[in-house]
Parts: sequence; C-alpha cells; structure tokens
Amino acid sequence: MTSLRSPWTAMWALCACFFMIMLDSTIVTVAIPAMLGGLHANLNEVVWVNSVYLLANTVPLLLTGRLGDRYGPKRVLVVGLVIFTGASLWSGLATSPGMLIAARAVQGLGAAAMTPQTLSFITRLFPPERRGLPISVWGAVAGVATITGPVVGGFLVENVGWQWIFLINLPIGVASLAIALVALPDWQPRRHLRFDVPGAVLCSLGLLALVFGVQNGQHYHWGPVFGPVTVLHLILLGVLLLALFAWRQLWFRRARTDVEPLVPNGLFADGTFGSANLVHAALGFATTGMFLPLVLYLQTVLGLSALGSSALALPMAVIAGIVAMVVGAVWTRVGARTLIITGLLMLAAGTGFLAWLAEPETEPVALIPGLVVAGVGIGCVYAPLTAAATARLSGELIGSASGVFNTSRQVGGVLGSAAVGMLLQVGVAFAVPDAARRYAERLPPRYREEFVERITDAANTASQFDSTAPPVPSNLDPDVADIVRRIVTDVFHVGFTNAAKASLVLPIAVLVLGMLAATGIRVPRLTRSKEKVG
Repeated sequence: MTSLRSPWTAMWALCACFFMIMLDSTIVTVAIPAMLGGLHANLNEVVWVNSVYLLANTVPLLLTGRLGDRYGPKRVLVVGLVIFTGASLWSGLATSPGMLIAARAVQGLGAAAMTPQTLSFITRLFPPERRGLPISVWGAVAGVATITGPVVGGFLVENVGWQWIFLINLPIGVASLAIALVALPDWQPRRHLRFDVPGAVLCSLGLLALVFGVQNGQHYHWGPVFGPVTVLHLILLGVLLLALFAWRQLWFRRARTDVEPLVPNGLFADGTFGSANLVHAALGFATTGMFLPLVLYLQTVLGLSALGSSALALPMAVIAGIVAMVVGAVWTRVGARTLIITGLLMLAAGTGFLAWLAEPETEPVALIPGLVVAGVGIGCVYAPLTAAATARLSGELIGSASGVFNTSRQVGGVLGSAAVGMLLQVGVAFAVPDAARRYAERLPPRYREEFVERITDAANTASQFDSTAPPVPSNLDPDVADIVRRIVTDVFHVGFTNAAKASLVLPIAVLVLGMLAATGIRVPRLTRSKEKVG
C-alpha cells in the first residue's frame, strides 16, 4: 500500500492539478456553439473565453515560477489551486459573456500559480537517476489532457450543459487540495530573493497588448480601439515592450545587483533548453489553434452534436494516451530528438489530412484516420520534450526553468488561439460572401443583390453560423422561400468550410518550424539510463 508521504502519492496529486490546467485550455472549444446561444454571445466573445484563460495563465508564469523559489512551491501551488477551483465555480454560474470572461481570467491566474510548481516538485521529489519516468508521466499528462478536453467537453455539453465544463473542476480541485496538503512536503528556500518587478510589468503588458491586438483585429476592423489608438498600435506596443523585457534580462548579465531576473542568466546557456522551448511554443500553438476551426466545422457544417464531435475525437485521445505511455518508457533508447521530430511530423500530417478532406458533404467517420495520426504525433512529443528540457539543468534553476518552459507553451497557445481565431473570422468574412455571389446565380436577377448583401452582413458580424433559420430576402415569393433557405445553408456551409480549411494551414506551418527547432535538442547519455518506479 502506497504511503501518503510517498513521492508517487504526491506525484498523482501534481498530475491531477496539471491535468485540470491543460484540460481547461481546450475544453471550451467544443462548447462554443452551445455558449453562442446560451449566453447570446458573438464568436469573438466566445473565442475570448478561451483566449483570456490562456492569456491569464501565460502572463504571470515567469513570476510564479520564481515565487515558488521564494516562498516554497507547496504554498504557491495551494493558493493557486484554491483560486482555480473557486473561479471554476464562478465560470459555471456565469450568466453573461462578460462575467464568464472575467471568471476565466481569474481561473487562468490560479492555473499560472500552479503550473510551474508541478514540474518543480518533480525535480525535488525524485533524485536525478529516478527522475526520467515521473517527468515522462508529467509530459504524457500534458499531451493527453490537451486533446481530452474536447472529448470531456462534448459529453458534458450534450448531457448536462456547457456550465459543467467548468463545474467538473470542483470535485477534482477539492480532492487534489486535500492530497496536496497532506502529501506534498513544504520546502522553504534557503535564501530570500528580490524579484525584477519592472521586468514582470514589461513582460505582462507586452503580452497583453500583443495578444489583444491580434485577437481583436477583425472585431475592430483593424481600426481604432479607443480614441486614436488602433489595433496596429497595440500590436507594435506589445512587440516593443517584449523587446525591452528581453533587453532588461540581458542587462542583468552585466549589472551588479541583488535583484533576481525573471530569467536567470545561466538558463539558456544550454542550447537544448532553448530548442525545447521553441518546440514547446510551436506545439502549444498547433494543438490549441487546430481545435477551434475543426470543432466548429464538425458541429456547424457536418451537423454533429457536441457529444458526436467529442466521440469522433475519442480515438485521437485514446491513441495519444497509449502512445505517450509507451514513449515515456522507451524514449531513452530511441532518442528524444528522433521521437519529437517524428511526432511533430505526424501531427502536421494528420492536420493536413483533415484540412484536405474537409468538405460540406464529408462523412464524419472519414476524418478518423487523420485524427488518429495526429493523436500518435501528440503522444510522441510531450514526454521526451519535457525530459530533454530539464535534463541538463541544476536544481536551483528548476523553478525558473519550469516557469519559462510552461510560458513557452502558453505563449504558443495564446497566439495560436488568437491567430487561428483571427484567420477564421477573416476567412468567413471573405469566403461566405464569395460563395454567396456564386450561388446567387441560381436566383432570379431581382433577388440577387439583396441576397448577397444580407449574406455579407451576416458573415461580417461573425456572430453565428446557425443554418436552421438563415436570413432570406424579405420580398421573396412564398413558393421559392424554401429553395432560397436551402441555398443560404449551402452558402454558409461552403464558405465556412473553406475558411476552416485555410485556417488549419497556419498550425501546420508552425509545426514545420518546430521540427527545425527540434534539430537543436541534445540529451546527454546520463539521462538514458534505466528508470525505476520508486
């Protein structure tokens, strides 16, 4: 019987916390159509329900990683877990888009407090010669949770309502809190640290301005947001602030000060850690970005329910979990770099197959092979990537390294959600009117202009894609009204499918860049020793 003080008991509590965090990064996607109607929201607002969580989970990660070094990882993790669980309840009780977005922001802050502590704890619970297996398990949890989100979300939306994609965190959070309080040791730092507050402010504001600009560009028509400030101004401001943050971190290498930089000077001395972070960012971008157009296509165009679309993704989740556990056991013999590049290639191939096959008349089961290939790819990457990133790091760097490593994934996820969401909205605004002009040729000439104008107006709002009650010209004869409605449905399905296919090209391109970055990963032979479960 496993003792409550066993490292593996603590490990399962950490995995439960991390599973919730990663699950909530993708679970919202499958519920978007339900939330559009239930909250009377537009697509941009619902996209922000997911993006604000990713943003709030990303911005403080560098700081919260260092807070664990300052106050002890257990205390920071417990505070984050309480915040996360409470915000999950708030999210489930939200009655408006604004309330839900606010709750998700708080939930993201709680997740940011927990995330770096999970990996930091693993390096403290297990000695180096026994660390490979638990790190592989941690990486496998990340991969499985990422694609399990749509499956769990679809089941909950279909059976009990979209609110339960958040309320499900309550029992898991309470149980994790009880185990964490008992099983996790309360390590305290040996020295007090003074943090780089200006650097944290620069990083936070830079990410906020950049992602807000990218996400809301189409919503504001790339024009003014408030007063003379335009979307382009915000994006440029974000890039400038992040550049200043990078310069400040480099300045610490020459400065004589007792202030600790958010990114320690020796962290990127290891080229493998830098390459692993680039790959992690690319993976976060692709896995987060691909689900939005895919789920909307399945539910809006192919007519699947939330449960149906999640059932379609179930083979992907199952195969990813199986492959992740196998890879966690054999990666030391095969090689981390080989498995990572192979996994990224398979994920890109699976996504490309889905984009190529997607058409309004596609049978849903025809998509399963592409989903399975993508699942195998995800399963191949996370465990060896996490192990490679931490292989050469000393104990005093683990806290900050965990913050940086998770920030890379979250930044990729935020930008993936924002960029793909933006491309999808832009694509709908162009593809649907284009389809309307082609299909208008089937109508009598006197109806064509009004038909195209109404379809174009609906597409530009990007507020709904409900083909059950499409807009039709008001001056139609009754005997042709049904025919026009069918044409409108075809227009939206063709236009949205083309927009979704185009938006999936971006995650594929980013995965190719991730493969190039993975060529820089080198794992020392010491980490390829046989692991034992303690």
